[in-house]
Amino acid sequence: MYNSKILLVEDSSSDVELTKRAFIKAGITNPLVVAKDGKEALDYLFAAGKFDGQQPEDLPVLVLLDLKLPLIDGLEVLQRIRENPVTKRLVVVILSTSVEEQDVARAYNLGVNSFIRKPVDFIEFTVAIKQLCSYWLLLNQTV
Repeated sequence: MYNSKILLVEDSSSDVELTKRAFIKAGITNPLVVAKDGKEALDYLFAAGKFDGQQPEDLPVLVLLDLKLPLIDGLEVLQRIRENPVTKRLVVVILSTSVEEQDVARAYNLGVNSFIRKPVDFIEFTVAIKQLCSYWLLLNQTV
């Protein structure tokens, strides 16, 4: 059911490039699939739209989700992931610059696995990416 892909849901092309660079610097070799908005992320996860025909069971091992997304925001994406029996157990980590406590509380109420504020400094961001991937891809046990 799970493969080694990581789904990055991020609308900022500079943040996508920063994340790709951080993956390389941290030695993370998992394939990275990028969705530029919430609708594209849900289409990817549910094999709809341009991803029609993709096996719906071909789910990523980890979803890195931004909150402020066009079309469908990150919290709505999270809610839809958790409502669907096929995707409800996906590991979803929110990576956001939000400092709003209600965003953190709502994310946890919707079932996010982790909420990480994006460090501004590239070295700190790389360390954060390496630590979160080490935990969720190597240490964490799933069913």
